[in-house]
Amino acid sequence: MIDLDPRLYENVPVSDNDVRNIVLSYLMHNCFKETAETFLSSTGLKLAVDYTVDVDKRKAIFSFVLEGNALKAIDLTEELAPNMLENDMDLHFDLLSLHFIELVRSRKCTEALEFGQKKLTPFGKVPKYVEKLEDFMALLAYEEPEKSPMFHLLSPEYRQNVADTLNRAVLAHSSRPPYSSLERVIQQATVVRQYLQQEVGKDSYPPFSLKAFLNK
Repeated sequence: MIDLDPRLYENVPVSDNDVRNIVLSYLMHNCFKETAETFLSSTGLKLAVDYTVDVDKRKAIFSFVLEGNALKAIDLTEELAPNMLENDMDLHFDLLSLHFIELVRSRKCTEALEFGQKKLTPFGKVPKYVEKLEDFMALLAYEEPEKSPMFHLLSPEYRQNVADTLNRAVLAHSSRPPYSSLERVIQQATVVRQYLQQEVGKDSYPPFSLKAFLNK
């Protein structure tokens, strides 16, 4: 529960530059460097130095994950953020499993099995990874893994989730906010709407919906 009543801030003005900086934060956070440069030239804003740090390498890492090239993403991550993956077992597991999945997708089952035994099996000593490992290995039993019960592991959304998690981790490793200003605004809006719903009544303030907000 938040300490201050959010209704106290209903009439606080928001300047155009505030909005522009939120947009700029989102673009640089997600490595849309060229779009950000065009945005800067059209608005007259200046880019803070912190935004430019390692953005090209972060973009490459992000792209490698989205392409399913997890090993290149790992190599570049270790170059950009030494020891980060060594200290983040969950993220390292996700990246290695992504490579395994791409081998399965390419029907390189023997190579996938060898990679799984060498790189993924050690994670089986940790209980929280056992179920995931079983799902990954089960993909090998299907001639068309895309039609298996674990089909979601081969989806673009799975890659996107891993890419987003890795991007946030790299930013945090560099002592920068892991979430963009836009994401934090949405998170705060959700909390405020929940607060008002509890205080005023369920029918007065329906749960925050980003889709509904964008369609206004």
